[in-house]
Amino acid sequence: MLSEEFLNISELIGVSDDFKGQKKAVLVLDDGMTFFGRSIGYDDVSVGEVVFNTAMTGYQEIITDPSYCNQLVTLTYPHIGNVGCNDTDMESIKPHLSGLIIKQISETFSNHRGMESLQCFLKRNKIVGIDKIDTRKLTLHLRGRGSQNGAIVSSFLKNDSDLEEAKREARSALDSFEGISGKNVAEKVSGFALPEDDNWISSSKKSQPKKPLKVVVVDLGVKKNIIINLKRLGFLVNVVPSNSTFTVIKELNPDGLVISNGPGDPEPCENAIEVARLAIEENLPTLGICLGHQIIGLALGLGIKKMTVGHHGANHPVENLKNGNIFITSQNHGFVVDQEGLNSKVEITHSSLFDGTIQGFKLKNSNIFAFQGHPEGCPGPTDISEVFSDFLFSVENSV
Repeated sequence: MLSEEFLNISELIGVSDDFKGQKKAVLVLDDGMTFFGRSIGYDDVSVGEVVFNTAMTGYQEIITDPSYCNQLVTLTYPHIGNVGCNDTDMESIKPHLSGLIIKQISETFSNHRGMESLQCFLKRNKIVGIDKIDTRKLTLHLRGRGSQNGAIVSSFLKNDSDLEEAKREARSALDSFEGISGKNVAEKVSGFALPEDDNWISSSKKSQPKKPLKVVVVDLGVKKNIIINLKRLGFLVNVVPSNSTFTVIKELNPDGLVISNGPGDPEPCENAIEVARLAIEENLPTLGICLGHQIIGLALGLGIKKMTVGHHGANHPVENLKNGNIFITSQNHGFVVDQEGLNSKVEITHSSLFDGTIQGFKLKNSNIFAFQGHPEGCPGPTDISEVFSDFLFSVENSV
């Protein structure tokens, strides 16, 4: 019965006043599967591609990663919000994800850096959220059938009689959602990089290059810690929006170019692909990260395909094919460079030990290379931060 299936909110309320009178919420998938829970964020209707992230920590970094634009993010770790939220762990000026799906939000938080609860953070940033659902069941469903679109409705659910109306509202949102394939989602999040102020880490004496080196970052949704890692190596960093032409970039006289991470399908990012193509022609030292990895692949004529469920987590093993070393990496992507159609000019440098997908490549006899994962971690390990060091070495040897 609906009354049994729908959660009794009075049984969910803990001692915190923040949760008194909490509204119910419903998650509806494109295939009709429905989950009932409680609203933990902004009251609204939100739609996006439903994905799952297996990281156990770093929920604030995940929530503020621009790569999750137009996605409803499921966190598989059951207890979320224990340490609250703060200003330091922001990867962008604001969150860009469509919604958050979790098993259990912490009704209190305890950390010396915590400034507000996760629920307050979600509400303040107008992010729809739902908890009290079986995230394990949802994850298994997505893993078996592939990522699909979903909608969270929390705007008017007060009792069981609102259920059918909520389902209709969710279906209407799903029918109007165009998805992320074939859409230039990156242009929606470009320009939200955190400002380069004095609080950012400066370069250490150990890593100081022989002379100041300038690098331009094409912002497709760049994370703060990518820029921090570049500055830590002594680079002078200039971030430009995704629609910047190669002519504009060249006027900045860069010693190197970084094409950043970002959300969605790389193929509609025509300007970034053209920038990468011209950088390749000039052999300007260029590093592509995540979406940037795919952008460079397209500029080289390689194919791109959408993955069944994508890689979203902080425990992905990757092999360096040159020396056999294994690295645990942070990953966040739903598209991948296709193994088919590789040409002899491209050397595969890294491979996923989960599914064998391409995790890194370089253009032979050039200063062009790319990595699919997140060498900066945040959240997750920085085992493969050598990607940044390799880029520094490439830039130094080309000037």
